[in-house]
Amino acid sequence: MTHGNSSAPGSTTPDPDGAPEFPVEPIRTLLLEQFAAIDGLLADVHGDTWYTPTTLPGWTVKDITAHLIGTESMLAGIETPHVAIDVHALGHVRNEIGAFNERWIEFLRGTPGDEVLARYREIVARRREQLAAMTQEDFEAPAMTPAGQATYGRFMRIRIFDCWMHELDLRDALGVPGDEGGARAELASAEIFGALAFVVGKLGKAPAGARITLELSGPLARTVHVEVDGRASVVPALSGPATSTVAMDSRLFVRLAGGRVHAFDRLDEITLGGDTTVGRRIVDNLAFVI
Repeated sequence: MTHGNSSAPGSTTPDPDGAPEFPVEPIRTLLLEQFAAIDGLLADVHGDTWYTPTTLPGWTVKDITAHLIGTESMLAGIETPHVAIDVHALGHVRNEIGAFNERWIEFLRGTPGDEVLARYREIVARRREQLAAMTQEDFEAPAMTPAGQATYGRFMRIRIFDCWMHELDLRDALGVPGDEGGARAELASAEIFGALAFVVGKLGKAPAGARITLELSGPLARTVHVEVDGRASVVPALSGPATSTVAMDSRLFVRLAGGRVHAFDRLDEITLGGDTTVGRRIVDNLAFVI
């Protein structure tokens, strides 16, 4: 995904007890909380601060807000605006999702920041009404998502992930730190942790027989084990000693996974053990958004 809109496919497995894979609650409540968190952050943005660059190539604080408006507008059934420029020619546009994002950003480029915030609030209010009327059956309906064909509920969890990542982008750009743990962060980061086997095996090219332990500290602290036996899988425990270990703060891990920063710039914050060649290859390839 361009600028953090989706995750690798196959990031979840059905609940063996028959519970919904993507329950309307708590997804709906947490998505609305996420919208409100962004609103609260943007409420303090004024004047030229709207044009503060972010870690996303070509995007300012106002551009991220325009992107969020665009995606929620699409979900509300609003037609994508036509713009005068060829958005495919922009260097950071690599796919049709990226082109879609840029059309909304270009459409709102000349709109003052306070008016963009007003439009954000309008579309969130409209989406709040739509979501309030939805049932579990609606969440289980087939839907095309940024991660491919899935369900509407999966799309809404991806929305939490995308909006949460963009909240972090905004906070980093504005220098306003926040709590990166809690229920919203746990549900959003499920997109990352659900893709970890793909990241380690496919992108990081961990070899057959590799046993990797990822140790995260910070607000999303946890220990995750990945074992490669034919294919990489997240496992509750390794079958033998870890062949590679990787340790870092979860705040750095999330930004690496989102492609916001690069491991080679932050190696002093990452501890590698065992086969460090494999460990380094994994951290160099943690970014899984397209």
